[in-house]
Amino acid sequence: MASCVDVHVRICGQEIIKYDLEIKALIQDIRDCPGPQSALMQLNSLVKEKFNKLRLRIQDLEQMAREQDRETDRQAIQAEAESHRKQMLSNQTVWRKANLACKLAIDNTEKDRLMHGGENQVTRQRKVTKESLVETSSDITENLMSISRMMAEQVKQTEDTIGTLVTSSRTVQENHEEFKNMTGTIHLGRKLILKYNRREMTDKLLIFLALALFFATVLYILKKRFIPFI
Repeated sequence: MASCVDVHVRICGQEIIKYDLEIKALIQDIRDCPGPQSALMQLNSLVKEKFNKLRLRIQDLEQMAREQDRETDRQAIQAEAESHRKQMLSNQTVWRKANLACKLAIDNTEKDRLMHGGENQVTRQRKVTKESLVETSSDITENLMSISRMMAEQVKQTEDTIGTLVTSSRTVQENHEEFKNMTGTIHLGRKLILKYNRREMTDKLLIFLALALFFATVLYILKKRFIPFI
């Protein structure tokens, strides 16, 4: 049972790490967002969704800590949950700052476009936007590859743990079957011993009755032979 709990705690921790990395990648996208405001709003919507999922998994981890029997396990899981919660609060602070910086940059870009205008400005802005998009796309690809590698490693660790649990479960099942066979053998031996004990008592009783009958017969014969002479 303890191994199963460890697996659940590890899986929950892995999901928390995954959401944390995804949030960091989205915050970086917000920093690099060239606009317009609708694109920023879409990114913020994704960040809110990830934060909600992260918050739920941290709460699950805290619940697992409260359900532990050993104090050391409870404190260790609580410490891990508290660390993840602090990291989440730190990410929220970074997210707000990235939003403010991105909104300010978008506002300045729009003001600059309105004040200077012209075809050259539009061309230059398009070039900057294209370069920013390429850089953002590259960052997103790199972040996704990093997340993918980390998730693959975590999945492999989970598979190894599950394989170990399956092997342990099979061993326990085999031992249980062996104990059942031994119990059946012990019960059979006990029945045989009881049977032999009853047989011994019966033999002793028959011997006693035979001796009693023998002595009674001897006494009867003696009585018949000697009493008439008295």
